[in-house]
Amino acid sequence: MSVPRDIARHAVLDARLAAAVRGIRLLETLSWPASAQETFLGAWKIGRIHLPKIDYPKDDYTHIRAELDAVTKAADPDHPLGHYLIQTADSWRIATRLLDAAGGYRVTAYSTRLYGRPVELLPGDGPTNLEAAQHFVTLADDMDQELRVIEPDAVIAAETVRDELQAAVDGFFTDHKVKVELDPALIAKAAASPTRIRVRTNTGFSEYDRHQLLVHEAFVHTLTGINGREQPHLKSMARSAPRTTATQEGLATFAELISGSMDIERMKRISLRIVAIDMAIGGADFVQVFRFFLDAGQSPEDSFASAQRVFRGAPLGGGAAFTKDTVYLHGLLSVHTFFRWCLRHRKLSVARQLFAGKLALEDVFALQPMFDSGAIAQPHYLPPWMQRANGLAGMLAFSLFANKIRLDRVEADDLVLGLGV
Repeated sequence: MSVPRDIARHAVLDARLAAAVRGIRLLETLSWPASAQETFLGAWKIGRIHLPKIDYPKDDYTHIRAELDAVTKAADPDHPLGHYLIQTADSWRIATRLLDAAGGYRVTAYSTRLYGRPVELLPGDGPTNLEAAQHFVTLADDMDQELRVIEPDAVIAAETVRDELQAAVDGFFTDHKVKVELDPALIAKAAASPTRIRVRTNTGFSEYDRHQLLVHEAFVHTLTGINGREQPHLKSMARSAPRTTATQEGLATFAELISGSMDIERMKRISLRIVAIDMAIGGADFVQVFRFFLDAGQSPEDSFASAQRVFRGAPLGGGAAFTKDTVYLHGLLSVHTFFRWCLRHRKLSVARQLFAGKLALEDVFALQPMFDSGAIAQPHYLPPWMQRANGLAGMLAFSLFANKIRLDRVEADDLVLGLGV
């Protein structure tokens, strides 16, 4: 069966785009060496705290930007695939500018264009990211002591988590091989690609952590990467572009929520990073942000890792930040709203298409003609919770209705009377 000329033309451009950005490793380039933590914490423990000294590798991205410009110029902006390619190329172009600026204050401007910043409004004219984050931090602090009594922490070794994740992914990705391995240099607790899931070494994991890694890393990040690789024409859908980060992280965090593995401490960790980003932009230096995480109850190692996320690529003296972690809360609420919209408009089939590759929410709508024609394939894999569409619909339907109840107008006596006690 022959491929329509418009599809074939844009498939060639997509292949050029994917090849052009293959060598860009945004987060890896901005990550700090493990020795930075050892040096900093060693000095901190003897009262000689100081700002780390970080040097970022420099590369010439001129040729990459030239190829991205050529792809943009050749793509048809009025065609769904052309629009997708233009948007994606633009986000990669901004990413190269961010890498050019690594270590300087312009990192904040470029990362804001890619990921937003804490003071921006949430979907539906809601509060800002920062206000929502402060709400969740306060709520977690209020509930912390009670929850620790009810559900004490259990520490699981990284090796155990690796082995159990390997068994789970082997049983799920029956047509593909995914390797789970330990990585001592990892900043986050885990990271995933279509072929590999890395777990941070020398880290204790809770029961919630273990389940979070499975549903977040394996059943979203790895899953959408594999589905993207299975696409017949758009191979770029196998790799998360900067413009898709908010949706991909929001989808992965939504997966935690819908599967019951999003504990309040996880929500607090996400929220603290957003508050810390705002602090850094406002002038707090690395040491002040490190102490902020310490005061919030994190260990010295976790506090360093959290502060490091905020200052990746940014000057450590304050007044700048790498804003990527803003996307977790913003993305979660956007994806949650998307799924509720799909239920209300009886379009859960559209929600399934979000897993066809590394897409942004807008892509699911803009590329609908391509899904309808088969130019974009339906997802090869779906997460377990998405396979059970009736259960998802039930939860979303209840959520839609329950949101109409104003808790600030509900008294304890109302609940007792409502239960007929």
